[in-house]
Amino acid sequence: MPILNHPIEFAEDSNTIIRGSLILEEPLPYQTIKPEGSGFYRPGKISLGDCANLDLVLYHNASTARFIYIEERKPDPRLMEFIGISMDELKDVDHLQLPGQVWMGAGRANLMWKAMQDIFAAPPLRETITSHLQENLAVFPIAREGLKYQVPEAIWEMYGYYTDEVILDAHHVFDSSVPVYNRKVEMTLFKDKDLNQPQHDKIKVAFIADSIASGLVMKEVIVRIKERFRNLERVEVLAPLATIRGLSRIAESECKNGVKVRVHCFETLLNALPPDYYYSAHFNIPEFHIRPDLEEQYCGWWGSDANGNQIANTACAGYGWSEVFYSPRKQIEMINGQLGERHNLTIAEIIKRNIRIS
Repeated sequence: MPILNHPIEFAEDSNTIIRGSLILEEPLPYQTIKPEGSGFYRPGKISLGDCANLDLVLYHNASTARFIYIEERKPDPRLMEFIGISMDELKDVDHLQLPGQVWMGAGRANLMWKAMQDIFAAPPLRETITSHLQENLAVFPIAREGLKYQVPEAIWEMYGYYTDEVILDAHHVFDSSVPVYNRKVEMTLFKDKDLNQPQHDKIKVAFIADSIASGLVMKEVIVRIKERFRNLERVEVLAPLATIRGLSRIAESECKNGVKVRVHCFETLLNALPPDYYYSAHFNIPEFHIRPDLEEQYCGWWGSDANGNQIANTACAGYGWSEVFYSPRKQIEMINGQLGERHNLTIAEIIKRNIRIS
């Protein structure tokens, strides 16, 4: 697979244009935890000219692929109930092809747990962890989504390290004075009081857990952590879903800061669609994907609507970014709301037409 060099250009506001490029190198093999076998990691970076680079690593393994693309599964009566398909309609169906967007609730958290263990087995994170003592590491899950990533558990499972965990609550609130996005970040919880000052001072590596859409929350969280942990040397962001736009905003913010930031993502990076740039679909460009064949299958599964529009081009990889973990019913409602508005379809109709095709 050739190196990808993809141009970046978007307006941050009426006076600011962010320009640069996304560079993704050739995927490299590694051994995941048993019984999954092998996977790939793909180094890369966001480069914004004179600005420092934001390092990236993309990962492909059995669990991340189930999260991002299409998987063949046995019909689950409880899941089908939420989706709106009766088991009578599936009486002769042994297996279904379903997208990662309908991995929900506890099932999604369990899949995330497996994926996190597998990416912590890869050389980039292995090097970070094994070159430090356990008291040098702290995990910062951002409520609500980041709490479901189980990063401390994955580190313990892979390396036996006991890490400090500092829970953060940071979220968007409406603010019409903010150009383009119309929101600002509000942080209501920073649970670091369990650590005394000497313990604060020993923290050299922060693992932040949350996905990245606009990048506003992650940008603010990184700043706050750096303020409170004065000896911090490195930030490792675990962001299964991340948009190029959000990553570029973080790169632009971090270009003058002395602490190195690196972002770890599942499989590929995402587009950010207007009007709010929170709605994030795959790039249907083979070079964006460690496994282009899985993206081809993904696009084929979603298919097109009655007007010939490709649904995968607008199928959000996240929909309810945190709701999918906490409220599966709401996730289906959000999927159907967007599919209905954009394509006059429901997720049940797309699943059923794939059954007929197969």
